[in-house]
Amino acid sequence: MGAETEEQPHGAAVVADGFGLKGPRGWAFRKVSFRAEPGTLVAIEGPSGSGRTCLLLALTGRMRTKEGHAEVGGLALPRKMAAVRRITALGQVPGVSELDPAFTVAEHLRERALLQRRYDGSVRALLRRPAERAAASRARIDEAVAAAGLDLDALPKGERTSVRDLERLEALRLSIALALMGRPRLLAVDDTDLKLSDADRAEAWALLRSLAASGTTVLAVCSEAPEDALHITTLAGDDTAEPPAATAKDTAPATGTRLAKDTGKDTAPDATTAAEDTTAEDPATAAEDTAAVGETATGGTTDTTTEEGAADALAETGRA
Repeated sequence: MGAETEEQPHGAAVVADGFGLKGPRGWAFRKVSFRAEPGTLVAIEGPSGSGRTCLLLALTGRMRTKEGHAEVGGLALPRKMAAVRRITALGQVPGVSELDPAFTVAEHLRERALLQRRYDGSVRALLRRPAERAAASRARIDEAVAAAGLDLDALPKGERTSVRDLERLEALRLSIALALMGRPRLLAVDDTDLKLSDADRAEAWALLRSLAASGTTVLAVCSEAPEDALHITTLAGDDTAEPPAATAKDTAPATGTRLAKDTGKDTAPDATTAAEDTTAEDPATAAEDTAAVGETATGGTTDTTTEEGAADALAETGRA
């Protein structure tokens, strides 16, 4: 009974103070400072290429930062990146936790259930009879699907619908359902409002609000944040600029945030493992310079192509 209680969603407080990440071509973001209480909806707002995704990955223990510090659920970053990964989960993050377009919805859900049982299940759970384990997995799938608002019966072919045939909002709901199967304390979603109609955008934010209201802290990268979220705005500018204030309505105020310019693509390659929610330890080979693709170059020159930035980042992680 105690184990079941521990698995219930309970948000993680997030605190950042002078948080910064530097790559081989400059700063991806810098001097980020804010505080979010458990169960807060945090919107990381800014133009594409301003380091939003890098900040998201750094706050979930997927990228190693260079300056300042942050805490997620009382766990210090970057020192306890592996522990932070165990209490956080990624929804959609291009290049890191993407859905496989060839998989069906059911295949994605079953695969994630198997991974959760393998890496996060207790010894007692592993000793259950196969029928009991299957029932527990089905219950976890149903719980996550319901929380994400994904209506399987409304899909063109039900659970057998391929990811490539999903509408944008349905794919977003599926990625969130997969993340919720780990019952994380913090959920992170990239490109929340990308290519969504006004109606679908409203539904997406309503979903994230409901998850935050249920107790899970939510970090969402977006181009335009809703007024009731805690705003963390990323801006392009020089290192001497004054940090802009982060604002929010009906949430705890942030002390301010600022990000240095990042002229490349702000979607970073996975700096840890392919299975982001597992209990794998923080690899010792996570290089200090694992950073954003396409940062600002030094000496007054800038990176002009995302391809060059991506090559640099992959070389730094040894995956080129």
